[in-house]
Amino acid sequence: MAQTLTIVDLLRTMVARGVSDVHLQVGSPPMGRVHGTLIAFHTEALKPDQTKIIGRTLLTAEQWEEFEYRHELDFAYLVPNVARFRCNIFRQRGSIGLVMRVIPDAIASFESLGLPGNLMEDFCGKERGIILTTGPTGSGKSTTMAALIDQINRTYAHNIITIEDPIEYLHRNQRSLVVQREVGSDTSDFKSALKYAMRQDPDVIMIGEMRDKETVEAAITAAQTGHLVLSTLHTQDAVRTVNRIIDFFPPHERDQIRILFAESLVGVLSQRLLPRADGSGRVLALEVMINTPLIRDYIKDETKTPLIKDAMLEDNMRGMRTFDQHLVDLYNGGLISYEEALSTATSPHEFKLMLTRGSTAANAHTEKENFRIA
Repeated sequence: MAQTLTIVDLLRTMVARGVSDVHLQVGSPPMGRVHGTLIAFHTEALKPDQTKIIGRTLLTAEQWEEFEYRHELDFAYLVPNVARFRCNIFRQRGSIGLVMRVIPDAIASFESLGLPGNLMEDFCGKERGIILTTGPTGSGKSTTMAALIDQINRTYAHNIITIEDPIEYLHRNQRSLVVQREVGSDTSDFKSALKYAMRQDPDVIMIGEMRDKETVEAAITAAQTGHLVLSTLHTQDAVRTVNRIIDFFPPHERDQIRILFAESLVGVLSQRLLPRADGSGRVLALEVMINTPLIRDYIKDETKTPLIKDAMLEDNMRGMRTFDQHLVDLYNGGLISYEEALSTATSPHEFKLMLTRGSTAANAHTEKENFRIA
């Protein structure tokens, strides 16, 4: 990176090109992820003194002191009129590296994100319970969570408390009050923040991530006592999400947790971002599980939990759908390629069967219509 190119100039250029993540590492030119693919934004490789200068520029004196002690640190950084960034600085082979996730200033609508608007609005209108957004890193979980909070903020007169590490999207008070607390600067940890949040008259609590047993326990308690709780997990689908929540607890506590979680859950949104067939960007693939009475019974009974997927397949009139069902819709709509759908499917065999059944049904309908015309 040329000496005359400042970090702010670089970030401005990268954001303008649609970068989602910025990678700054010694021995490599500045890299950015565009529609899921890493591309170089300079020809010269970064040197150790350059990444150190960038780190010192982005961090406050207190943050730099903590980084020197811990050798890694999460933090947020704002470039006015460009974007906010969720950042991680770390040491690798004796030098400093940074990864910066771009957080847009504007909070997108449900429709623009590809989320089912009516269902999301219904979720936001719940007075109590747990809404989980799940998926791998980079699947848009934070963006979905921000859209949910924004809908509640604009629609209801609630007290919303968020606990984040770090704060990503900034929410300004609208109909609701929004208190955003950052782990490290505003509170020591998630556990403490959740404990004290219950004394701050919340209606809605957003927890950045379900990280451990204590966090899950506090979330279930909050939901049981009449609060709406939003959080995320790094799980691929609804069944794995249920199992992951239960697995946080030792075996002797799991039966009771199954009952409490089943009674608290509102729904699970499991999502991934897939390349569009025309190469113009990415599209959201979304599995939706709603906690119906049948789903609730399946969560409570460990032997029946694997049947959740079958219940979702058979009850899509309520808005439920499996990941593979949505892949079929996306493929039939020309939004993703067959190869992408097949490689991403939870069950490639089931995906093929759904396509075949859909094609057979469409042909039968066409033949019926042709018979009527004749």
